[in-house]
Amino acid sequence: MIYTLFSPSEGKRPDGCDTPLDEHSLLFGLSSRRMILDTYNTLLSKDDPDEALALFGLKKAADASAYLHDIYSAPTMKALYRYSGVAYEYLDAPSLDTDSVKFLNDSLIIFSNLFGPLLARDAIPNYKVKQGNAIGEITPERYYKAAFNDDLDALIGENEILDLRAGYYHKFYKPTRPVTTMKFIKDGKVVSHWAKAYRGIVVRHLAQQRFESINALLASDISGLRIKEIQKKSARQEVIFDILT
Repeated sequence: MIYTLFSPSEGKRPDGCDTPLDEHSLLFGLSSRRMILDTYNTLLSKDDPDEALALFGLKKAADASAYLHDIYSAPTMKALYRYSGVAYEYLDAPSLDTDSVKFLNDSLIIFSNLFGPLLARDAIPNYKVKQGNAIGEITPERYYKAAFNDDLDALIGENEILDLRAGYYHKFYKPTRPVTTMKFIKDGKVVSHWAKAYRGIVVRHLAQQRFESINALLASDISGLRIKEIQKKSARQEVIFDILT
């Protein structure tokens, strides 16, 4: 089995039709998240809107209204569908078949700025935390690394790891097992923003084919990509792709 480590996105679909959070809603439960979620709720309930705007990374109060709700009572949506940024547009989960979605539900781990590590199937409310912001006095990446690094190692066990996270989210979890990462090159240059799109394409391809090993994934034809080189350094192998289109 392959566990894929993935980033969230700033963009999110609003509302939701699933029930609010409870102790069994999220990977590893709510208990270890209570301190950070309670702090987030407190910041949102204060009379000073500037604190919430700073947390969200927004300038206009009107843009913040979708996020000003109690995090425990708001409706939820599976993380796989909640996020709507570039990577998720290209992953396009709503168009996947049932078996592909089940594959992602069980193997895609998304690292949220507010909730920490989530399985794709975990249902979360709409929220907003600008990447890199502290929540009150709590630094999310330190908080969640301390809370769940060992739990994630235990969950993954002897399975393989495909690490497609953006650099910041590496701070949330440092695997003790070897990992495979990917880099995407266009016209001889490493792409940055559009790397998100190709990460989404890779995850979609992985889900559709339901590969059980990294070698099987790399031996397949991924649309628009061709392997240029594989570099191995200690416990990491980095697969470098040329973008063909």
